[in-house]
Amino acid sequence: MASLVAACVVHALLPNEGSVGVTAIDKRPVDGPVRVHTLGLHADVQASRKHHGGPEQALYAYAQEDANFWQSELDRDLPSGWFGENLRVEGIDVSGARIGEQWRIGDTVVVEVTSPRRPCITFARWVGGSDERGWVKRFTLAARPGAYFKVVKRGAIDAGDAIEILSVPVGARTIGEVFSG
Repeated sequence: MASLVAACVVHALLPNEGSVGVTAIDKRPVDGPVRVHTLGLHADVQASRKHHGGPEQALYAYAQEDANFWQSELDRDLPSGWFGENLRVEGIDVSGARIGEQWRIGDTVVVEVTSPRRPCITFARWVGGSDERGWVKRFTLAARPGAYFKVVKRGAIDAGDAIEILSVPVGARTIGEVFSG
């Protein structure tokens, strides 16, 4: 059964060399339920809505199974939030989700798959800069991007909540297909 491992919000805004000057990539799990609004989780921040946010990218989900792959590859622990994700999920193929697919998380929240995450230089710096040279290329070649979601129905979610696929558009491309071009 698919479930929410953790809901993550920004822990701290960090200095960043990009145009905004800060990044909100440092996400950490919250304790207890968290409200889900049109622009994401309560108490979260989207430092650059031009590239990572707004209604079409309100939430970013990453699969525990993909995180496990990277833990093995990088030989280090990658806790929930490490990928800058708002939702760490398990038991569901995030990269196999189809554009327009809708999920219910918990009793009330409904989200819709909109696009894959595109790795950027901020993500590369977060991962370790010179310690992980070629990170963007490596992440891209692994084809485990995770997915952005828009919020269809607001409510509250909590770690351990069940995730149910409500609808899958026939013939829609998967996150992996869109990501790979």
